[in-house]
Amino acid sequence: MVCSALRRAAHVRAYLVRTASSVSGGHWHSASGSRPAASESAARGAPGSAVELLGQSYPQDDYSNLSQKVLSRVGRNLHNQRHHPLWLMKERVKAHFYKQYVGRSGTPLFSVYDDFSPVVTTWQNFDSLLIPADHPSRKKGDNYYLNRTHMLRGHTSAHQWDLLRAGLDAFLVVGDVYRRDQIDAQHYPVFHQLEAVRLFSRHQLFAGVPDGESLQLFEQSSRSAHKQETHTMEAVKLVEFDLKQTLTRLVTHLFGDAGAQDKIGWAFGLGLERLAMVLYDIPDIRLFWSEDERFLKQFRLADINQKVKFQPLSKYPAVINDISFWLPSENYTENDFYDLVRTIGGDLVEKVDLIDTFEHPKTRKTSHCYRITYRHMERTLSQREVGRVHQAVQEAAVRLLAVEGRF
Repeated sequence: MVCSALRRAAHVRAYLVRTASSVSGGHWHSASGSRPAASESAARGAPGSAVELLGQSYPQDDYSNLSQKVLSRVGRNLHNQRHHPLWLMKERVKAHFYKQYVGRSGTPLFSVYDDFSPVVTTWQNFDSLLIPADHPSRKKGDNYYLNRTHMLRGHTSAHQWDLLRAGLDAFLVVGDVYRRDQIDAQHYPVFHQLEAVRLFSRHQLFAGVPDGESLQLFEQSSRSAHKQETHTMEAVKLVEFDLKQTLTRLVTHLFGDAGAQDKIGWAFGLGLERLAMVLYDIPDIRLFWSEDERFLKQFRLADINQKVKFQPLSKYPAVINDISFWLPSENYTENDFYDLVRTIGGDLVEKVDLIDTFEHPKTRKTSHCYRITYRHMERTLSQREVGRVHQAVQEAAVRLLAVEGRF
């Protein structure tokens, strides 16, 4: 049951660590009213302009690709809003680590950081984790860039290097992270991640192991800008065992039986939305951004460990519209289209499916047909109001993505 919950709840990334020393106001978007203006379709300023975010000004360049939709979510910090389901998840994980891992003085071994700015440098997000300059994870199509040097973090791992360099050996980092992705009930351009990191010195790792004083953390090899030294098999097996025990205890707690000098360690990241969706039976990731009292009041619990099952709000009918177009010869990515649909349709858009791909036998041009499902979480939509939004999507796709409409 524990293994099953782990698979369902989160994608865990584990690795050994070593270092060298709006929708405005968060309300559901209404399709009524005027069509979104071009300026709302994308917040991609021309080079020379700047975007103001969290009290700082960032000059824009050819890498800038932030949409107004995403900008409206920055600073909401759902994980720090008391009694929000994501806050409950954070507090439950934090309480578990405080109880299970205690330092020599009786104080918690793990420190918690949940208020770091989501704006990081590209060096923090990639280079500090030894991600190569040509790695596909750096693509504009997968990330939100303020400019070539700054971005909205794609993971909480962006803060690892700074915390390890500060001398911390055990910590949790919680925050909102941003990725361009597909549109469905499980994906959203903003989600919340909890990262745990723990390092061991040679003495800590091998204490209590027979002949442990003769064991080493690393084999005879050297560190470079592109790789870490090779860990010994004994060290790897012990850290692997410790990580497995840590995750097993955490999942059991939630679901029931269901780099540093001369140190080695583990790290893992969990998506809070995925955990909450499993634990509370929340069916749609858009609900986490709702300010509907019918949703929020279900999580005002006297005890963070109290069991609660989400009672669905009324299921309003979906309105489905298709859109098809010929792709440009270059520089088109599906995530560009998904981001455009999110920007214009907001949280009215439940999902977008690519339902057909066609290549013309003579021109060799490729056509995509997408099915967009619109559904409001609080009322019934009319085809007329959805039609206005859908037309805006069609016009913006032609204008901003250089596609040739087939509508």
